[in-house]
Amino acid sequence: MEATQTVIAQSGGPSPENADSSQASPIGLLVVAAMMVAILFLGWRLARRIARLNRRRAFAEEHGIDVFDEETLNKAMREAGMDIPARRPLI
Repeated sequence: MEATQTVIAQSGGPSPENADSSQASPIGLLVVAAMMVAILFLGWRLARRIARLNRRRAFAEEHGIDVFDEETLNKAMREAGMDIPARRPLI
């Protein structure tokens, strides 16, 4: 019984003599750009969350409300006109 195998290999084209003379692929640039966009987006979201946390904590301390009592804190902020509507998460 004969067995046939297929091997996928790199083409035997001319290889550069010096590794520094090879050129980068444009796909690599796209990957790096996508990673930078993702990191900037996550940093922006984190900054917004931290700012919201600081506003809520300052309001709670000013009015003598427990920071972890979300129901009371949300109600007090709504009554004071500092209601921060919860947004639907993008991710």
